[in-house]
Amino acid sequence: MATATARERLLEAADDLFYRVGVQTVGIDRVIEQAGVAKASLYNTFGSKEALVEAYLDGRRERITDRITRHLAAYDEPRDRILAVFEALHETANKPSYRGCPFALASAEAPSDGLVARAAASYREWVRSLFTDLARQAGAPDPELLARQLHLLYDGTSQAVRMDRNLNAALQARAVASVLLDASVS
Repeated sequence: MATATARERLLEAADDLFYRVGVQTVGIDRVIEQAGVAKASLYNTFGSKEALVEAYLDGRRERITDRITRHLAAYDEPRDRILAVFEALHETANKPSYRGCPFALASAEAPSDGLVARAAASYREWVRSLFTDLARQAGAPDPELLARQLHLLYDGTSQAVRMDRNLNAALQARAVASVLLDASVS
């Protein structure tokens, strides 16, 4: 088995610490210590803590989009594919380590004009575009409106799991999405 590179170790430590403890709470020294690398490795690889946080979020986005894509692939009909997004969220939200949306958590602690905010905005745009495309394919007369409504359900699910410990929130949101689809698509 190959030894992990300094970049891989830094990202693994950042992924654990930033998600579990918080972006602002965790200092660079703690990431470096957990990764077992020199401080110079962090700055040579990422240049700044903000760039490390951006890379952490990029990794989270990749895993989320892979999970959603896997769930989408199980269905052919656009309506079912919309509901599959909530199935993917249910899978994620029911992991014992789930603390909520990593983008919401990180952006709540970050300046509104930096790399973290842009990474969060890019992820949100991807989710919104996915819902819009699927709503259009399902025949919604106003796919943008339906996508915004579905996105509210998606965001609310993360909050309900985190704040209320409602482990069925994604399945409940899926049921509400089904009603929205029935009302929006004839």
